[in-house]
Amino acid sequence: MLQKVPVATLGWPRIGHRRELTHALERYWSQRFADDDLFETARTLRKANWIEQRERGVTIIPSNDFSLYDHVLDIAVMVGAVPERYGWRQGGGVPVPLDTYFAMGRGRRGKVADTTTAGIDHAVRAMEMTKWFDTNYHYFVPELADDQAFALSSIKPVDEFLEARALGIHTRPVILGPITFLKLSKSSARGFNPIALLPKLLSVYEELLRRLKLAGADWVQIDEPSLVFELIPNELAAFEFAYDRLSKAAPDLKIMLATYSGPLGENLRTTLSLPVTGLHIDLVRAPEQLESIGRLARKDLVLSLGLIDGCNIWRANLSAMLEWIKPILAGWPLEFLEVAPSCSLLHVPLDLEEETALDQDIKSWLAFATEKMKELSVLASALSEGRVVVAAELKSADDAAETRATSPKVHDPRVEEKLTGIADGMVQRKSAFAERSWFQIDRLRLPPFPTTTIGSLRILRKYAMHGRLTRRDDLATSPMN
Repeated sequence: MLQKVPVATLGWPRIGHRRELTHALERYWSQRFADDDLFETARTLRKANWIEQRERGVTIIPSNDFSLYDHVLDIAVMVGAVPERYGWRQGGGVPVPLDTYFAMGRGRRGKVADTTTAGIDHAVRAMEMTKWFDTNYHYFVPELADDQAFALSSIKPVDEFLEARALGIHTRPVILGPITFLKLSKSSARGFNPIALLPKLLSVYEELLRRLKLAGADWVQIDEPSLVFELIPNELAAFEFAYDRLSKAAPDLKIMLATYSGPLGENLRTTLSLPVTGLHIDLVRAPEQLESIGRLARKDLVLSLGLIDGCNIWRANLSAMLEWIKPILAGWPLEFLEVAPSCSLLHVPLDLEEETALDQDIKSWLAFATEKMKELSVLASALSEGRVVVAAELKSADDAAETRATSPKVHDPRVEEKLTGIADGMVQRKSAFAERSWFQIDRLRLPPFPTTTIGSLRILRKYAMHGRLTRRDDLATSPMN
């Protein structure tokens, strides 16, 4: 029987085809939805997501990639890392309430009263948000104390695996890895070293892996994108320590270690030495690493090839991709290969077919999550059975790439002419910042709080309008400069 290369998605958009999650959250926050209503919407979306992926040829379907708000926040709740100001205490198997979960993400309004007053719902600030690696997604930054205690306070990954299994769908649960979780955290403690908390945190992860195995999982995807960071020796040693323990926690549970958003670089040899069954690599951001990995990795390591961009909306040039990877992977057993996007498809829109007002040429160049599934299936078929079986699909992709490369909708001759006229002297400013900024204020006439991406000039405009800066010399010495 012909071995078909599996197709994995790593993660799926949560929002729903009609923004159902957004609408449900807005109703919940405005107290027009009860907890059960919100949970039912979530179950309906998860079911639709799993069934859609199965019907479109995805063979490795993720679970626990769904979140009501944020997957990093989910992990913080799962391990009991809830800052004290939210009023939840570990112990007694008490789960984190839904209103506490959302307070961590949104803050909580309310009259601030004496903290000794019982029964008062105090106002609290939300946790900080920042960008998730090289995407436009923002996650909630975990807050940890230097004596942080951890406990398994949620079994969401197990619950959602069982939820999918009840529908007849066997999934690969996804969890954020312990070291990336720690490295993305912050603390008010001076000299805080998050990696020092690793042994305590691993106990929670070990218990979770054992529960997943008991529930019937055979694989788990553990995301460690921090492996693309520049890591110091003790951090690399932490990966060796962590995955030695995790691989032994549930020995029959296979681990797919997922990296993305860059090359493994100097961390490659350590990564390849870890006792995991599979490794996902981002070949969109770092295509050059495939040759080294193909040469150095053990031949029983399952390689998940992140070939389709999980962060942008453009259609892939599939023929060029196949020509590039096939010689490098020659001789690699098909049973030890998977094709996947570079990262979770969380970061792209859902379905191009729902975009009915798009220019048809532009639409032919695009691929959303649904179309990226199709691209992955084409690549899997070409690798398994040869290009002839998907010749029509490859030609369609080739034609789209060619028309985009030559279309005047992308390439404006007037712009190209101007670009060729750029001289070296044109890239150097001819006046000082204080001089330029004064003219900008006078010419642009921006309001006090314009919505721009240039925060410093926005603040500068506010100060100037309020008379805080009155002379050009002040601009040059301002702390905002």
